[in-house]
Amino acid sequence: MASVAWDPEEGGKVLYVQTHGVADPGRSATPFFLAASAAAMECQVAIYFTMYGPQLLQRDVVDKIGPKGDRGQPLSYFIKQATDLGVRLYVCQPSLDLNDLTIEQLIDGVEMIGGAAFNDLAMTADAVISF
Repeated sequence: MASVAWDPEEGGKVLYVQTHGVADPGRSATPFFLAASAAAMECQVAIYFTMYGPQLLQRDVVDKIGPKGDRGQPLSYFIKQATDLGVRLYVCQPSLDLNDLTIEQLIDGVEMIGGAAFNDLAMTADAVISF
């Protein structure tokens, strides 16, 4: 499990929570887009994937889905944009189990955290936004 904490010396802290998965592709890119925007504004940003959210981080899924199906950018585009700006990606262990996934099936850079770490991030964030 990763150790997580906001840097007290840095700017605002925004935590996005992604609960939707591949069954709702229209909700897949927005958290990454908004997280990238916040990171560009020099905020510390993280996205926490719980419930069905971890489905979006599967290596074999990120290039296949997007907000507009085949008419828009694939999800991998929005993920790269966000992570290149320093957005951290966290996944919930019980949600991996719920979706029959392992951390090895997810894209590189995803960190697994527990409930206490998530709650700590949420309680110390300036904003928590859920999708």
